[in-house]
Amino acid sequence: MSGDKSEAIFIGIDVGTGSARAGLFDGAGNKLASAVREIRLWRPEPDFVEQSSEDIWRACCGCVREVLKIGGISPDKVRGIGFDATCSLVALDGEDRPVTVSPTGSDEQNIIVWMDHRAIPEAAAINQDNHKVLKYVGGRVSPEMQTPKLLWLKQHLPETWKRAARFFDLPDFLVYRATGEDVRSLCTTVCKWTYLGHEKDAEGNPGGRWDADYFRAVGLGDLVEEGFVRIGTSVRPMGEPAGNGLTARAAGELGLNPGTAVGIGIIDAHAGGLGSLGATVCGGAPDFDRCLALIGGTSSCHMAVSQEPRFIEGVWGPYWSAMVPGFWLTEGGQSATGALIDHVLQTHSARQEAMEAANRSGISMYETLNNRLGELAQAEEFSAALTREVHVFPDFHGNRSPRADSTLRGMITGLTLSAGLDELAVLYLATVQAVAHGTRHIIEVMNRSGYRIDTLVACGGGVKNPVFLREHADITGCRIVLPKEPEAVLLGSAILGATASGEHGSIEEAMGAMTAAGQVIEPSRGKIAEYHNRKYEVFHRLYSDQMVHRAIMAGEIPPVVD
Repeated sequence: MSGDKSEAIFIGIDVGTGSARAGLFDGAGNKLASAVREIRLWRPEPDFVEQSSEDIWRACCGCVREVLKIGGISPDKVRGIGFDATCSLVALDGEDRPVTVSPTGSDEQNIIVWMDHRAIPEAAAINQDNHKVLKYVGGRVSPEMQTPKLLWLKQHLPETWKRAARFFDLPDFLVYRATGEDVRSLCTTVCKWTYLGHEKDAEGNPGGRWDADYFRAVGLGDLVEEGFVRIGTSVRPMGEPAGNGLTARAAGELGLNPGTAVGIGIIDAHAGGLGSLGATVCGGAPDFDRCLALIGGTSSCHMAVSQEPRFIEGVWGPYWSAMVPGFWLTEGGQSATGALIDHVLQTHSARQEAMEAANRSGISMYETLNNRLGELAQAEEFSAALTREVHVFPDFHGNRSPRADSTLRGMITGLTLSAGLDELAVLYLATVQAVAHGTRHIIEVMNRSGYRIDTLVACGGGVKNPVFLREHADITGCRIVLPKEPEAVLLGSAILGATASGEHGSIEEAMGAMTAAGQVIEPSRGKIAEYHNRKYEVFHRLYSDQMVHRAIMAGEIPPVVD
């Protein structure tokens, strides 16, 4: 533990897909302690993923109480807290009780998780109208966004649609639960709800507006007639103080003081952007056109900002002030990448062998496989060459960017009848490489639209894996900068708390004071780069092949039969 306990302390609270975490930070961004609690997932049907807002709130409270105890910090020293979370949809009734979003009918299951794909048909129907607001989400709304999910609820669970008095993005729910103030984040509403943050409201005031024509056109006119009260009438920038801070009830549950400042919330990946982009080394000060924040977790997010809007087909945005205030955010992404790597490991026949080897050595399965790759690479010119005959197309959960096609599926070529530990290690490496090729594809599309990205500022769970980092550097040709504070997402949330408390005058000021650069990883050149160029060509060929397969099965191309 480091830092002077006499200084003001800030708490960042991060709710990911599988856990909630809390971190203590001082005003210079030094982490003093952290704690974690698992949260529950339900999967009642294929493509359905659900959670409980009460379960998540309990996990947040447990984390905060534990982290205060670990850090030896009195609640009196905590000046502000910030929340980030996945962009999941929360339903509450008029008395703030959970309302079911599940085919099971259980009110406990009142969150549609970001990765839930039940609304693929609704998203497709919305996209057919080609409404003008879609130009601000890369041209097509995703089933991971909120209006398709709302439309699904209206069409499939009409009683839930009637009972629900409020629909929240998860970060906004947490702020509401903490403060009692129904204020929505410019980050969540612009990125996931089609809020036009760059436009003026009906009275001509700056601050943004909902597009009534869009909601009527897609079948959600009820929200318009109600004056948008169920999805938010107060939308404010991240880090602004929410209400009067913690309510007495929330403070008691969290183990903090009533009135402690709470910053308006942010999406988890975007918090990672705040906690890392300020740490870039592009020309001494952040050169945002050259730097991209890569947040690797259950999914991978690719965040870049610019002074002018950049409209890139298949890449989300441009979003006004949705991460760095006053800048337009462009957001690429790969859906369920961390989940994909886990899936490959958990479903392989050598999984048990890998687990037993890991347990014998007292290390993780990932470390076991990384070590085995090092041993296998001794017979190769370089380790990446182990995947010469094994290729993976990573869109097992569809493609978020830049193809924006949630119906795409994964592919693996080069399998043999051998399926031992060595084969698992090579398949694992090929999967990581496939994820990195997807990142390269996103960067190339963004660079054709005005960016000059040559530096990745990486944070999230993926950066703890040296193989993940090495392959991303070598495949993209970009250097990777690791923030000094590895828990950049937690730090991003703490930055919101520090800004809300007044310790720092703005998010930009807090980013400058609380972030710093750490290790730099340079990409390999020469034969390794040439090898990955060939692998990248295969990556694109696999997509083309999948399109041909679909056309054959649809009868659009006659099969070739010898």
